[in-house]
Amino acid sequence: MKEFLKKTKQTLIIFCSLLALAVVCMVISDQIQKDFGKVTVKTGYISAKTVDEEEYLMGYKLYIPSGVSKENPAPAVLCLHGYQNDHETSAAYAIEAARHGYVALAIDEFGHGSTNIGMLERGYVNHKVSVCFGWDSIEEGTYKFISGPNRFKLLSNFSNLDFFIEKYKNSIDKLTGDVSKTEYIIDSSMGGAAAYAWLASQDFVDGEKMAVTGHSMGTWAAWSVSACFSGAILEGEGKNIDITPRATILQAGEIFKTETDSLGRMAYDKDGDGTLDIYFNNVLLLSAKYDEFNYFRDYAKTPINEDVEHGEVNANFLATSTDEASFNKTYHEDFLLGTSRRRNLYITNHRLLTHNHKAIADTLEWMSASFATPLSQASTNQIYMAKEWLVFIAMLASIASCLCVVMMFKNVKWFEIVFLGVPNRPEKEKSGKKWWKGAIITVLISFVTYPFLTQLGQGLFPLPEKIFRMTIGDGFLVWYLILIIIMLCFTIIPRISKKKEKELPDFIDMGLARCDDVYKDKFDWLLLLKALIVVGVGILVMYLEVVLYEAIFKLDLRFIWPFFRSFSFSRFLQFLLYLPIFIIFFILNNSKIFASGRVVGTGEKGVKAFFKVWWRYAFCMVGGILLVILLEYIPFFLGMGPGADLLFGTTFGGPFMSLLIVFAPQVIVFSLICTFCYRKSGNVFLGALIVAILACWIVTGGSAILYNF
Repeated sequence: MKEFLKKTKQTLIIFCSLLALAVVCMVISDQIQKDFGKVTVKTGYISAKTVDEEEYLMGYKLYIPSGVSKENPAPAVLCLHGYQNDHETSAAYAIEAARHGYVALAIDEFGHGSTNIGMLERGYVNHKVSVCFGWDSIEEGTYKFISGPNRFKLLSNFSNLDFFIEKYKNSIDKLTGDVSKTEYIIDSSMGGAAAYAWLASQDFVDGEKMAVTGHSMGTWAAWSVSACFSGAILEGEGKNIDITPRATILQAGEIFKTETDSLGRMAYDKDGDGTLDIYFNNVLLLSAKYDEFNYFRDYAKTPINEDVEHGEVNANFLATSTDEASFNKTYHEDFLLGTSRRRNLYITNHRLLTHNHKAIADTLEWMSASFATPLSQASTNQIYMAKEWLVFIAMLASIASCLCVVMMFKNVKWFEIVFLGVPNRPEKEKSGKKWWKGAIITVLISFVTYPFLTQLGQGLFPLPEKIFRMTIGDGFLVWYLILIIIMLCFTIIPRISKKKEKELPDFIDMGLARCDDVYKDKFDWLLLLKALIVVGVGILVMYLEVVLYEAIFKLDLRFIWPFFRSFSFSRFLQFLLYLPIFIIFFILNNSKIFASGRVVGTGEKGVKAFFKVWWRYAFCMVGGILLVILLEYIPFFLGMGPGADLLFGTTFGGPFMSLLIVFAPQVIVFSLICTFCYRKSGNVFLGALIVAILACWIVTGGSAILYNF
C-alpha cells in the first residue's frame, strides 16, 4: 500500500486538487442561485394525476425570495423548459426572477428530468393541424395526416393544443373521418397545468399576480397553461382569487392566427358560437433571429426579417395591420386590462435564447408591468451566467478527476497491460497524404450521414418504442449502428482481398490488443476486461460526485444544456440498454482514428507533443460535425434559411441541427480524452470506454424518455 501511495502521490494530489476545485465552484454556484442568502431554493416532487386518475410525480425546483411569506405573498412565475432539457435549463430565468422579487417554479415536464411519467403520456394523434390552428377540413384536404412510429406523431403534434377545438385532441381516421378515442392529446401542458395549480395554492404566492414562461417545446406548454387557467378562480379562506396568468412569455415559440374563417369560427372559440372563450393576458414573444426551427413553423422560413415582421401572422398576433407591425414595440398597452402584446427580436439562436441577457431583462420588465409590482433592482443586474460558467468548470474538473482515478491503476501490477503506451512501430505511423486521405474519408462519412440518420432514428426508424425509449438516444443509436457497419466493412473487406493483406494493420496496430506478438492476430479480451474495470471505477467516482452535488447543492454538472445527472431506475436501465452499441461504436471509431491512423509523434512525451498530434485526431472526430455546422449556418447567415431544411426538407432540420452547438464542443472534449488515453495506454479501449459511457450517460440521464416504468 505504501508503495502504491508513493507511486500515485502526484496523481492523488492532482485528483484532490480537481475535486477541491469542483467543490469550490459548486459552493459558489449554490450561493449564486440563492443570491447569497437572499433566496431560498427547494427541490422536490409535485404529486399529480393523469386524466385516467393515475398518480405521477413531477420534479421541481422552487426559488423563494427572502421576506416572502403567508403574510407577505409575492408574485410568481412558472418556468417550462424545452425538448431534451429539464428544470435546470430554466434556471437563468428562475434565478433572476427570484433575485428581482418573484417566486419562481421550474419543473421537469413529461418524459424529462426526474418526472416519472413518460413523454408519450402527453398524447398524440395521427394528424397535424395545418391551417393556422383554426378550423381545418377533411373535405378540403387541409388535415395533414402523419405516418410513422408513435414517437414521430408525438413530435409532430406539439402544436396541437388541447385548449383549441375539441376535435384537435382526437385522432381522425383518414378514410372515414371518424373520431377514435384510442389516440388523443392528453395534456399538451406536459404537467405544466398541474404545476401552475400547485404554485397558485402556495400561501406565500400572490395568486392574482402570476405568469408563465416557456422555451421551445415549453412555449406550447405555456400556451396550454395560460389557456387552462383563463378565467380560473381559486377558492379558499373565505375569498375567491382569480389566478388567470397575468402574463405569458414565450421564448423561441410559436404564435397563432386568431382571425375567423369563412364560417366565422375562431381558433379560441370552444363551442363555435363566434365568441372567444379563451383569452391570454399580456403576451410577450421572444424570438431568435437565427432559430433553427424557423422552417418548422409557419411564420418564418428564413432568418426572421422584414417580411416576417410585417407578415400577416405577426400582425395578427400583435393585433395590428401589416404596415404597423414591428418588433420591439408594445401594442395595445394596457397591462391592467391584459391587452398588451409585444414581439422582441434577439441576435442569437434557438437554444441560447434561454440564457440571453437582454431577453431575461425584457421578461423581468414585462412581468413587473403585468403584476404592477416594481422590481427589487434593475432588470439588467443579472448574475446567472456566473453560475453556468462555474458549474461548467466543475464539470470539466470532475471529468479530469475521473481520468486521474483511471491513471492510478497503472501502478497496480494486474492492470499494467492496460498502460503499456504507444507501440514502438514507427513504420506504421502515418503522415502527409497517406494520413490526410484516411482523415478526409472519415470526416466525409460523418458529414454525409449525420443529418439523415440522427433525424430518422429519432422519429422514423422502426425501433420498438417500449424497449428503446430515449428519443435523442434513438437518433444517435441509429447513426452509430450504420457507422459501425461502415467501419466493419472497411475492416473486413480488405482482409478478404489478398492483394492488400500485407498492408493491413494487425490487432496491435488496430489498438485492440496489447503490444505483444502473441496477440497481434487476435482480439485481446483480457485487455478489454481490465480496461472496463479501470474505467468503471473512474466513472463510478465521477457519478458519486454528481450525486453529492445534487444532494448538497441541488445542482448537476452541465453548461446551459443538461449533461450529467443522477439516474432514476428506468433511466439507468435505458443506459445499460444503449451502452453496448455506444461502446462498440467508439472502440471501432478509436481504432480507425487513433490506432490504424496513428500519426507520427503520438508516443512523444510532453504537452507540446500532445497538442501536436491532438489536433489531427480532433479533426477526424469532429471535422464532419463542423462541416454540418457550416452547411446549416452559412445559408442561414446569408438570409436563405437553415441549410439542412433547404437541401433535405424540414424532416432533417430542427432538433439535431440545433444540437450541433452542444454536440461539437462535446466531441472536442472527447477527442482530448481519447488522445490522452491512447498516448498513455497504446490501446483504444481506455479512451473509447470512457467517452462511450459519458456519451450514453448524457443521452439517457435526463433527456426525453417515451415511457417510464
